[in-house]
Amino acid sequence: MAVLEMKVPSPGESISEVEIATWLVSDGDYVEKDQAIAEVDSDKATLELPAEESGVITLKAAEGDVVKVGQVVCLIDTSAARPAGSTAPTVKPADVVAPAPVKEEKAAPAPNPDPIKSDSYAAGSASPAAAKLMNENNVSSKQVKASGKDGRITKQDVIEAMSAGFSTDAAKVWGGSREQSREKMSMLRRKIAERLVAVKNETAMLTTFNEVDMKPIMDLRAKYKDAFSKHHEVNLGFMSFFTKAVTEALNLYPSVNAQISGNEMIFHDYADIGIAVSSPKGLMVPVVRNAEQMSLAEIEREIKRLAIKARDGKITPEDMTGGTFTITNGGVFGSMLSTPIINPPQSAILGMHNVVERPVAINGKVEIRPIMYVALSYDHRIIDGKESVGFLVKVKEMLEHPERMIFGSKDPLEVLLGL
Repeated sequence: MAVLEMKVPSPGESISEVEIATWLVSDGDYVEKDQAIAEVDSDKATLELPAEESGVITLKAAEGDVVKVGQVVCLIDTSAARPAGSTAPTVKPADVVAPAPVKEEKAAPAPNPDPIKSDSYAAGSASPAAAKLMNENNVSSKQVKASGKDGRITKQDVIEAMSAGFSTDAAKVWGGSREQSREKMSMLRRKIAERLVAVKNETAMLTTFNEVDMKPIMDLRAKYKDAFSKHHEVNLGFMSFFTKAVTEALNLYPSVNAQISGNEMIFHDYADIGIAVSSPKGLMVPVVRNAEQMSLAEIEREIKRLAIKARDGKITPEDMTGGTFTITNGGVFGSMLSTPIINPPQSAILGMHNVVERPVAINGKVEIRPIMYVALSYDHRIIDGKESVGFLVKVKEMLEHPERMIFGSKDPLEVLLGL
């Protein structure tokens, strides 16, 4: 018998341990080479663990275990023959997480997806993988028929229940049972918590606010969005305008794009912009590299690519490291105003909010305009009040006069006149 020891690979520089978030296969399953067998959480991202060879798998770690990089987490008997009647899967099990018809999962029996821990659960409870899937899709335990040991709900039970066609979009309702449940914080969530507390304790964080009349941008989008989409094969959104305005303003106020390292200030001759996006794992901040050199279409394509990776759980630590400034858009969730927290080691973050029609004075007359409140949180140790306010005013000016983005934040007439 030839047995392969599968060890945890290094997810990235400075990461020494990971947490087994979900086993995607069961003990004793036959797995194919490169098939995703587990999802592991590091303190920066969630990654898939692919099988290094084909064979029968034996699990050596349980869901929720914290394991060192290089530690053996499973064994694969490479001499084992593929079960009769089964074929190599064309879709990785990791891809089957949405309420869609499941084909490949049916080929692999899953009577006990977590044999290592099955005896530690009370009757009627859900495994961590099942509980996670139920929570993400608003599925109640009453909607799932349990098939696990002692009435335990397995991940496969949840997938089959969702595939049956009941609605998972309905709002959650109170059960009135007065029961409580506990869920361990993921390594990623614990790291985020540590970093946020550190920012509050270690920086002199302040926030300055302004408002932006979005009518010029909205009129521009309405006029050119169809042509833009047809020509560039990507939609024209607000984020590309904000990113472009930010990069131009960072060029004028380099300290906002800098960071503190000991007793030194590090200035960057480039703008790597972190864009906060929502994912099943929480808020992720992938980085658009050299955004200052990109066109609006290139920015939109890169944001879309990174957002899809985050949504599908395929974002990597490399995608989220090295940013010099961050933009977060709470407006997509309905936020009117907030004070975003700096993403260390960066020194500033811009918060976007929802667009609301408000009465404003235009040339001495009251008009109704689509207004967005914007907020800049910054580290006062490196950014003075004059720079923070000047930066935000420059962003506002360029958004209210989009043509200025082409001429380095200057009025086109000033450029023409050489002023």
